[in-house]
Amino acid sequence: MNYQGENYSPNTQFSIFPPAVKHLIIVNLLVFVALTNPMLQRYLMEFGALWPVGSGLFAPWQLITYMFLHGGFGHIIFNLFALWIFGQGIENFWGTKRFAIYYFLTGIGAALIHMWIGGGGAPTIGASGAVYGILLAFGMMFPDRYIMLLIPPIPIKAKYFVAIFGGIELLSGLMRPDSGIAHFAHLGGMVVGFILIKYWGLKGESSRY
Repeated sequence: MNYQGENYSPNTQFSIFPPAVKHLIIVNLLVFVALTNPMLQRYLMEFGALWPVGSGLFAPWQLITYMFLHGGFGHIIFNLFALWIFGQGIENFWGTKRFAIYYFLTGIGAALIHMWIGGGGAPTIGASGAVYGILLAFGMMFPDRYIMLLIPPIPIKAKYFVAIFGGIELLSGLMRPDSGIAHFAHLGGMVVGFILIKYWGLKGESSRY
């Protein structure tokens, strides 16, 4: 079924900070600053982090709020940098409304899959599930664009880049289930993203020429 209609029209002008990406970055940074206050940190973690269903602290809104909490500087920098690098291309290609819907659905889907497969007893935080969904979308929409790896510094096509990251997450989730990293949430974001792109009938860059 194809939903490429007026409600999801692409942005008319390219922007390096399109609206959804820009506002997601701003909100995440504001929440991160709020977490530096011990009182606010306790409140935000108790009510905003994604707690296991059996913990007595779980609430439905946590499927969204957990995406705006991060555990450290490296955690938030990685997620927001990836959101900006890959998200700007997707939002400009799809339009802001579709991008925002996709972002939150992949984040929610990542949370549900993480909880189903084995979230453990610790709360889950971070936008990584939605960011991995964006990464998957970039690989599907722009499969032949090159991404520069840092180590080693070589260019690689987006479709292979995404496949490598997906494989790493799968192996890590199977071999290191107690690593403290929600590998299956990352995979969940990619799986939900794939389903959404296929359901919406979206076509990549190469298929439009």
